[in-house]
Amino acid sequence: MRATEITRRDPAERRRDTLDRLGTERDVWLSTSHPTHGPHQVPLWFAWDGEALWMCTGATSATARNVGEEPRVRLSLPDTFDVVLLQGVAELHPAEEAPADAADAFMAKFGWDPRTEEAGYVYLRVEPTTVRAWRGERELRGRVIMRDGVWVG
Repeated sequence: MRATEITRRDPAERRRDTLDRLGTERDVWLSTSHPTHGPHQVPLWFAWDGEALWMCTGATSATARNVGEEPRVRLSLPDTFDVVLLQGVAELHPAEEAPADAADAFMAKFGWDPRTEEAGYVYLRVEPTTVRAWRGERELRGRVIMRDGVWVG
């Protein structure tokens, strides 16, 4: 498909497409920042529970340390044409204390259960406060489809 053939989606269609991708995609880029060490970005698996993204990382990783210092994060689905960018505040949940429904859903999706690992893991929960979605230049205007935690349109 060429960029000139893109039909501009209305906000409801963008929201529907975004929710579909959140429910089916596997990977997300998570960007954190540390007041001294600066930005840090990693790809992580994620599970969407209808309200928040759940990811998992090592308890002593730079990602976990950064979130402990500065919980505001940005996330991006891995497509540079069908863009979905999210912002939110990350919460850390030690693997053994994570809500069972979230940890079970993560395990069901990926076949890996961090709760059973010897090394310490934490789940990161991010409920989006802002979501931007667009396909090509025609959709740049109106790309904010969630503002202050409320879906637009």
